[in-house]
Amino acid sequence: MESGAGSGAELTPVRRQRVPWQVKFGSLAVIWGASFLFMKIGLRWFSPVQIATGRVLLGAATVVLLLHLTGGRLPRSWHVWRHLLVVAVFLASVPFVLFPLGEERVSSALAGIGNAITPIATVLATMAMVPSERLPGRRILAIVVGFVGVALIAQPWESAGQPDLVGFGLTLIAGASYGVGWTWVRKYLAHADLGGLQLPAALLTVAGGQMTIVLLAWWAFHRERFSAPWSPAVDATGGGAGPILSILALGILGTGLAYLFQFDVFRAVGQQVGSLVTYLIPIVSVGLGYAFLGERLGPWQVAGAALVLGAAVAVTRPRRAPRAG
Repeated sequence: MESGAGSGAELTPVRRQRVPWQVKFGSLAVIWGASFLFMKIGLRWFSPVQIATGRVLLGAATVVLLLHLTGGRLPRSWHVWRHLLVVAVFLASVPFVLFPLGEERVSSALAGIGNAITPIATVLATMAMVPSERLPGRRILAIVVGFVGVALIAQPWESAGQPDLVGFGLTLIAGASYGVGWTWVRKYLAHADLGGLQLPAALLTVAGGQMTIVLLAWWAFHRERFSAPWSPAVDATGGGAGPILSILALGILGTGLAYLFQFDVFRAVGQQVGSLVTYLIPIVSVGLGYAFLGERLGPWQVAGAALVLGAAVAVTRPRRAPRAG
C-alpha cells in the first residue's frame, strides 16, 4: 500500500464524517508513501515476514480497539468472513510480505513506483472477475503503455545499471495484489459494508491470523539466525530504535489508521476520486528515499515511472457520458 487505491470498489455511503475526506486523502498519500522508507529501515534488523506480521498485528489491534471503544462489533455473517479469508490474502498478507522482500533488492523509491501498478491490475482483475463490464479501447491502450513503462524501469536489455529484476518484480506483484483484492471486495462484499470500522477490523483480524501462522512456519526454518519469531537477527547491525519504531509506524499508522481512512475516503467520494492517492504515493516514496537514504533513480527509471503513472491516470478516468440527441 502500498495502497489499495485504484480499487474499483464502491462501498456503501455512510453519514457525514467528522474529519473531511480531503484530510484523510492527504494523510493516506503521506502515510503510504512513507511506508516504503519504514520498511527499508525495518529490514536492518528484521525479516520481511517479521515486518509484515508486526504491522498486521499492530494494525489489527489498533482498529479492533477503536471498534470496541465506539461500541461496534465484528461481522457475524459467515458469508463475510469466508470472503475476508481471500481478501486478507490480497490486501494484506501477500503485499505486506512482498514489498519488504522486494526492498531487500531494490530501493524504497523503486518499490513505491511498483505500487503504482495497482490501478492497471484492477482493470485486468475486473476484466477477469466482472466480465460484464466493457473495457474501452482507451483503457486497453493505457494498460499497454503501463507495461511499456515497467519494461523501461526494468531495462532487461541492459547488463549493468538495471534494477534487480526479481526485487522489482516482487513489488509489482505486491501492487497488483491490491487490484485483485479490491475487485473481490467490490464483487462480493460491497453490499455487506455497514460503514465505520467493521470491515477494516475484520479484514485485519483475519490477516493477523494468517500472518501469525506464516511467521511461525517461517521461524521453524530460520532459528539459527533469529532466536525467537519476533526477535531481531543475531547478525543485525546498527544501533538505535529505528527498526522497532518503523514497525510501530507501519502497524499503527500505515496499516491501522490508513485502512480506516481508505474505507472512509471510498465511502465519501467513491473509487474514481479516492484512487487518485495512488499517483501521489510514488512521489512521496521517491522524495523520502532521496532525503533520508540518498536513493537515486536513473533516467530510464524516471521515464518508465512517468509512463506507469500516466497509464494509471488513464485507466481510472471516468467514462464520458454519451451526448444527448
